[in-house]
Amino acid sequence: MNINSDSAAIRYPSGSAIIDQLKKAEVQFIVSVPDIVTSNGLLWPISEDPDFKLVRVCKEDEGVSICGAMSYNNTRALLLMQQTGLMDSLNAIRAIGMDYQLPVCMMVGLQGKEPERAAVDSDSYGVNIIEPVLQAMQISYKVIEQPEDVDTIADELSHAYQTSSTVILILGREPTK
Repeated sequence: MNINSDSAAIRYPSGSAIIDQLKKAEVQFIVSVPDIVTSNGLLWPISEDPDFKLVRVCKEDEGVSICGAMSYNNTRALLLMQQTGLMDSLNAIRAIGMDYQLPVCMMVGLQGKEPERAAVDSDSYGVNIIEPVLQAMQISYKVIEQPEDVDTIADELSHAYQTSSTVILILGREPTK
């Protein structure tokens, strides 16, 4: 547990609990552009886990295409990135996830978000616009900030694959190891 300057307890999601949820959802591939928000608690442990195959990509929109294509053979994949890559990928998400209705599942770390604030209240413009943009595009999303938020990840991912839809899991706080 971490403490902010006001001495109020701020709780963080567990990276190992998130990984357990990914396994429960039968995710096999993690497609990733490394980012500072998910690296310590998720990306490095995933890279060492034999249950996952890690695919490193140069651009996030490549990851959207790869995840969509994997669904054709019933392979479950998750794209791991930060919000700057999400913004760069919106056209690919619109085409592949929304127009073609392929299941594209993403976990997006919010680089620069203050842990004690809601994303929409962030001083960072690049953070506070994420939820309004997703709402405008009618993209399903779930905010993961508290440890108990992690418990819904497998259901969210499974629902996306069952309904051929897009879902974005927003990591509002850096996962702990």
